[in-house]
Parts: sequence; C-alpha cells; structure tokens
Amino acid sequence: MVQRDLIGYGEQLPEGSWPNGARLAINIVINYEEGSERSFAMGDADQETMTEWGSYVTPPGIRNLAMESMYEYGSRVGIWRILDILRDADVPATFFACAIALEQNPQVAKRAAADGHEFCSHGYRWEEVFRLSEDQEREHIRLAIESITRTTGKRPVGWYCRYGPSVHTRRLLVEEGGFLYDADAYNDDVPYFTEVSGKSHLVVPYTTDLNDFRFWLSPGLTSGHEFLDYLKEGFDVLLEEAERGPRMMSIGLHPRMIGRPGKIRSLKDFIAYAQTHEGVWFATREEIARAWVARGDTSSACGVPALEE
Repeated sequence: MVQRDLIGYGEQLPEGSWPNGARLAINIVINYEEGSERSFAMGDADQETMTEWGSYVTPPGIRNLAMESMYEYGSRVGIWRILDILRDADVPATFFACAIALEQNPQVAKRAAADGHEFCSHGYRWEEVFRLSEDQEREHIRLAIESITRTTGKRPVGWYCRYGPSVHTRRLLVEEGGFLYDADAYNDDVPYFTEVSGKSHLVVPYTTDLNDFRFWLSPGLTSGHEFLDYLKEGFDVLLEEAERGPRMMSIGLHPRMIGRPGKIRSLKDFIAYAQTHEGVWFATREEIARAWVARGDTSSACGVPALEE
C-alpha cells in the first residue's frame, strides 16, 4: 500500500501572518498554454478534445481548426484583457507558462515580465507528464527551463504539471535543482513541506475550485456573475478563517476562457472587492513560497515522502 498523508495540519493550523501583517495571500494564476496544446499543426499524433463546445472530436486524421482558433483567442485577445486589468489594479500574478506557448508569443512574455509577473514552468509542452518515460520527463524539464529563461530573461523557480505530476516529477525537480516550490497538489489552503530524496521540499498547493475552466465544463459556470459570486464566497470564508492563521487563495484563469467579453469583468470586479478589505496580500507564488520558507519552520512537513514508484 502506498503511504499518503490524509491528515495534513489537522487542527494545528499554522500560526502567524504573511508579510506586513497580511492574513490572506491571494495568488492569481494565468495558465498560459495557447499554442502548446496538442494539435496536428504542432505535428502531434492527436489533438485536444476540450473546446468551448465541450469534448469535441473531429473524424480521424481531420485537423480541428475550430479547436485551434478557440485556443488562439486566448493569445490574440484574452491575455491582453487580463494583463490590462492586472496593470490597472497594480496586482502581480503568476503565469503557469508552457515554454512553447511563450516562444510563440514573445510579446506576451515581454509585457508580463515588464509588469512584474512571475513565470512558473507549466512544462515544455502542455502535456500530461505521467505519459512520458522518466528520461523523457527529465529532458522536458531541462528544455522548459532553458526555453523560459531564454524567452523571459529569468529562470523559473516553480513548477506545475498539466493535470498532475508523475510518480517521478518531484524527485526529478529536486535532482535538477534551482526550484523553490512546485504546485502539483490540490490538498491544502496553505503551503507545506514534504520530504523528497531526503530533502525538505516546498509544495504551494493549487486548486481546481476557484478556477475559470469550469466555464468549459458541463454542468459548470455560465456567466461572469456566477464566477464573481463564487470567488467572493471563497474569499469571504478564507479571510474569516485567516483570523486564526495565514490562509492562501489561488484563482486559476485561462486567457481563452476568462478573456471573453462576457466573463472578463468578473476578474476586475473581484480584485476591486478584495482590495476593499484589510489584511489582504496579492502576491506571486514565488513571493508566497519565499515568505513561507522565511518562517524557518520546515517541521510543518507532512512526514510522508513524496510519491515514488
């Protein structure tokens, strides 16, 4: 039986606060994947099936131009709406960025870097790494680091896989070195340490909950108002809980989804709502990770080694 940690912090929640006395850290994540999805245009053997129409599959061997154009909307239009809102609100975000996607739109990389956003590696391609061999995954980690560094001017210190990691991922990240954290978990509202190859490794969990990809799910969100209401509900609960100790809120965005005219205002209105409250810190994932490390308490590790074969 594989050992798992189903306890976490339990009733012993971390104490203290974030920098400057903040109680709730909010990290806005922009999943920048457009141009890195599976497609015949990229020479792949198959194509993405997730579209605005749900899971749609074209006949075998037929290029899905509709799917490709839906993803292109994110890089051509949606991302600029997001970046403008973040700039106007003076809010930093984290790009879960696929290396190939950034290579294909260096204007986005240049603007995001200039605005102070973080680039966390989302892989070399927008791919499920558990389908790769260990050697393939190791090579793709290396390629992603080199590509993102070359495109943005800064090496990524965070890592997040598509959907989930493989049983090798964390060990490979630790072996590669240079990573401050990974976000390949959905099991907590604050960071925690775990043991990897005898070393303490930081995990900054992500979420599929406060995430705009629910616009493309059925049943899911149907309007920007629904998303805004849901974000506010999550924010209110986490801020209240943060009276007892630091909490973290992750908001997942995709330019091809939230970047549509009927949805984008929900992001703008939520930021304005959150900024009216005290004790709120909009931060990149790197800033959150460094603040957690600065606490100097790696004993918050779950005590269960990272998943291995």
